[in-house]
Amino acid sequence: MTVSYFGHSAVQIEAGGATLLFDPFLTGNPLAERAGVAADDLEPDVVLLTHAHSDHFGDAPAILKRTGALLVAQHEIVEYMRRSYGLTNSHGVNTGGSWTFPWGRVTHTYARHSSSFPDGTYGGTAGGFLVESEGRTVYNSGDTSAFAEMAWIGDEHEIDLAFLPIGDNFTMGIREAVRCLGMLRPALVVPMHYDTFPPIEVDAGEFARLAADAGFEARVMLAGERLEL
Repeated sequence: MTVSYFGHSAVQIEAGGATLLFDPFLTGNPLAERAGVAADDLEPDVVLLTHAHSDHFGDAPAILKRTGALLVAQHEIVEYMRRSYGLTNSHGVNTGGSWTFPWGRVTHTYARHSSSFPDGTYGGTAGGFLVESEGRTVYNSGDTSAFAEMAWIGDEHEIDLAFLPIGDNFTMGIREAVRCLGMLRPALVVPMHYDTFPPIEVDAGEFARLAADAGFEARVMLAGERLEL
């Protein structure tokens, strides 16, 4: 399994013979742009959206139209994309639901956050994803604060990699994210949703240090970096 980080919350996973792209906010994402990562260069088989905010929805319509990729997202997002963009290659999910695809299993998880499209249309409830493929489990929390049910996720899954937001202001900050580690117990955590704009500029190194103090391994990835699981 190969994991790439494109800055903010844009993540790509290559597993099970498929390329999965999460929250493809690339155009207008200064971290991705500085790293030379462009939407037109990506060829995903699947696009997964955690919620409808513009910094996550991003380039999804253009990528989906160009590639014909499968959209996996909350039901209201799938319906909006069908009505507004004519995109019908989609699989709608909702909180707690799971589905097995040829490349792996996806569970739509709860997230404590809002969700609306750039035009103000309701985007359903925000969420995250658990992806199980090639014997690995990756948890992408999406935008969220801590919530007690993370302990259930940690109890029911052996998480190899977790992506957690640390930027504060719109999501949880560093210390709350570290608190989540005690509930999730991932083998490795990568911070996301920080440093893209002034309101979410934080010291990711502090998160890594506090995670280590709590007994967890954190890796701060730069936009464009890859890791192998």
